[in-house]
Amino acid sequence: MTTTSATPTKRRRAKPQKANLAKEAKLGSNKDLSNEEKISFYSSMIRIRRFEERSLRVYQQGKIAGFLHLYIGQESIAVGCVSIMGENDHIITAYRDHGHALAVGMSMNECMAELQGKATGCSKGKGGSMHYFAPDKRFWGGHGIVAGQTPLGAGLAYALKYKGIKGCVLCFLGDGAINQGAYHESLNLAALWDLPVVFIIENNGYSMGTSQERSSVHPKGGLAARADAYNMNWANINGESLFDIREGVKKAMDLARDESKPSVLEIHTYRYQGHSVSDAQHKKYRTKEEIEDYRKNHDPINLYRDYLIESEILTAEEAKEIDNAAKAEADQSAKFADESPFPPEEDILKDVYWEEDNPDQKTSEGRIFFND
Repeated sequence: MTTTSATPTKRRRAKPQKANLAKEAKLGSNKDLSNEEKISFYSSMIRIRRFEERSLRVYQQGKIAGFLHLYIGQESIAVGCVSIMGENDHIITAYRDHGHALAVGMSMNECMAELQGKATGCSKGKGGSMHYFAPDKRFWGGHGIVAGQTPLGAGLAYALKYKGIKGCVLCFLGDGAINQGAYHESLNLAALWDLPVVFIIENNGYSMGTSQERSSVHPKGGLAARADAYNMNWANINGESLFDIREGVKKAMDLARDESKPSVLEIHTYRYQGHSVSDAQHKKYRTKEEIEDYRKNHDPINLYRDYLIESEILTAEEAKEIDNAAKAEADQSAKFADESPFPPEEDILKDVYWEEDNPDQKTSEGRIFFND
């Protein structure tokens, strides 16, 4: 018997081609956008960036305990994806969650207060940076376990299908999560049961301090192409283009809503800061030239602002006013958080188990160990 073997090769992550926003604005659903909508997207992206920059200052002042994973450089993804969500669509993400939270409409005040562990935070000060939640906005976190949100995203999609609701779930993950077993189990079940979920890989090129080319083997099509093994739809998207994101994600969402079919999308992006603020080596495992190239040629906010100005949708002065307003809002949120109280000690066991807070509706048996 003759056998052959092939040694898998690592594939270098391709640098994105510079987006042509003027062309992409005329395609698909983007061509029907009003100028007001386009300006609102710019405002949303700027608000996320200024919030993140202000959060970094708050962290450096020693007011934030634990980790802080900043979204600077990836703003177009959260804003673009959320902009096409409907009333029956849901969203869940990992620990780099501030951008998604602000994009769905959470306030800077509740987000900044949560960073400082204050009672006025979106999770009452008990979640911190990695655990934002807003069920009223169909935003289900904020999860600190790598890929831990992916089976939950599949579960949300299962609930939609079980209840006969025409909607879909956007489940975000980083490129560092794609080798986790929970992610592959989620893909398997999503494909097996035809669940209306879109797994979105925000590929910023680095899993903590390890580049993708050193950590992940994948087909020629990239990380998303692994979906072929599950007979799932997949695609690559240029993350520096808000319009490319909207069009690509809309196709996958329509497939989920109309045919209850899952997809895997890989959106190529970049982060300027480290994996977290405590990542002191982030300027050593990446070259200065690499970072500066992305800032100069691929920054999604700068490219989008230039498109708006060149298309005479927005003036440079108006763009500056939007930027200044975002900075002022971020400063105010830091002040709000400073002045907010910490949760009282008597609340330490609240919001841990639902039945403990609603004993009259308790149906399970046994006792909670911390009540002994």
